[in-house]
Amino acid sequence: MKAVYVQTKQIKIGERPKPSVKAGDVLLHIKAAGLNRRDLYTPNRLDEKAEPLILGSDASGIIEAVGEGVTHVAVGDEVIINPSLRWYEQSDVPPDDFEILSLPDDGTFAEYLAISAEQVEKKPSYLNFVEAATLGIAPLTGYRALITKGNIQAGQTVFIPGAGSGVATFMIQFAKKKGARVIVSSRSAAKRQASLAIGADRAVANEEDWSEVLKDEKIDVVIESVGRATFNRSLAVLKKGGTIVVFGATTEDFVEIDLRTFFYAQQSMLGTTLGNREEFREMLQFMQQHEIYPVIDRTFQLDEAEEALQLLEKNQQFGKIVFEIQE
Repeated sequence: MKAVYVQTKQIKIGERPKPSVKAGDVLLHIKAAGLNRRDLYTPNRLDEKAEPLILGSDASGIIEAVGEGVTHVAVGDEVIINPSLRWYEQSDVPPDDFEILSLPDDGTFAEYLAISAEQVEKKPSYLNFVEAATLGIAPLTGYRALITKGNIQAGQTVFIPGAGSGVATFMIQFAKKKGARVIVSSRSAAKRQASLAIGADRAVANEEDWSEVLKDEKIDVVIESVGRATFNRSLAVLKKGGTIVVFGATTEDFVEIDLRTFFYAQQSMLGTTLGNREEFREMLQFMQQHEIYPVIDRTFQLDEAEEALQLLEKNQQFGKIVFEIQE
């Protein structure tokens, strides 16, 4: 089968063995697979002598075979992948055996994937395969950050720096459906306009003085994923007693903060990553209830993986990038 994989720290496109189904597994014929920034970082996390590893954490497709003991899905079912492995129950932190699909197991940038039946859910019927292939890391991360951790409520205001990422485009829509006011930031005027088009109430430029332009706003929750480049500026616009939720560090991991200002303001800082199966199912129900559609920037074929990953690395997209997979 054709796949996009890492070998000797290099991303390659070529043939890999078609996986076989074991007890408790399903064999998925993949129709589309969503890209995430994680796919850019995985090659450097592997030893040069590691076995070839297929990239990709998100996918939609049709079940081609089921292993012994699988009863809740059947051959022919249209499904999506939950990439949050073995984190089933709601909890403050994931279990010790939690992993994200595609490290160390093979991922979704291939024509077929064998995976535990516990990790698949029925595809929302109102979405096509390309749209459904985005329902993995981005919306689950955003749902847990915004709703579980941030506890956003109707009438509150949330600030999301870095508009344009797949997670941000989901969170804008989630927050609006919860009745919240949404402010975003971006250095790109086009991304600011696109954010307003999908529901954001206000969009500010990265080069602006946020403390000045947002001085009349009462920001209850900030969802931070950019890292050092924006962290302290985000914290500065958060109201006293507000909450900042952190799930990423696209720029740099390490930041310095003024602790005295932070604790006098009675602010809270929460960390989060991905989410559990309960949240994944809640997120799917929420999306179906409100008919929320993923924002797709572009689609590519597997043969175009280099171009797709370059687009992702340059952060030029608005929304998700997806592989359409054809035999």
